[in-house]
Amino acid sequence: MRVMLKLIRRDMALAMRQGAALPVIFLLLVATLYPFAVGPDGALLARTGAGVVWIAALLAALLPIDRLVAPDLADGVIDQLLLRGVSTELLAAAKTLAHWLSFGPLLMMATLPAAALLRIEGDVLLRLEIGLLLGTPALAATGVLVASLTAGLARSSALAGLLLLPLAVPVLIFGAGALGGDPAAFKLLAAVSLFICAVSPYAAGAAMKVAVET
Repeated sequence: MRVMLKLIRRDMALAMRQGAALPVIFLLLVATLYPFAVGPDGALLARTGAGVVWIAALLAALLPIDRLVAPDLADGVIDQLLLRGVSTELLAAAKTLAHWLSFGPLLMMATLPAAALLRIEGDVLLRLEIGLLLGTPALAATGVLVASLTAGLARSSALAGLLLLPLAVPVLIFGAGALGGDPAAFKLLAAVSLFICAVSPYAAGAAMKVAVET
């Protein structure tokens, strides 16, 4: 447990130095520019604004993906941790939690001013925030998994985007379904998120081992 906390603090410190505010800035830019794209139709903004926030959350999870695993692999950090007896599964779990902490809570707070720009009503905003709380951990876990799969590959950023987008589709589908207030959508979103968060550290850890060996 102590080792995991140290890993989380390390990755959090790196994320802060590398620009943890970027997802928030990105969301606010999207919320500012989207009304110009669709026009001043308040009803249209109210119907589509929450979906735009979900897309922004997905892209926010994608922004730092090339910095999650590849630098540690290139610098030999993962090799050193393996020599000290730290499993790649534990490392992947720590990176997932640190990745979520670096963008999830900030994104949920930034949703409040974004909701005013997108004309999102209060009840929809509440459901959106609950959905983000349930779904963003899965986006973070998927991001770490994709980063582990593409670590060490040429043009990994472009490949990571191609891999992450289809893997995140179930989260987006159930997240969008939860905006209508359907209890089943919230349950499905929570179940999908829990499954991804449980499986991802093992898959990401296996990918890290392969990357280290090659």
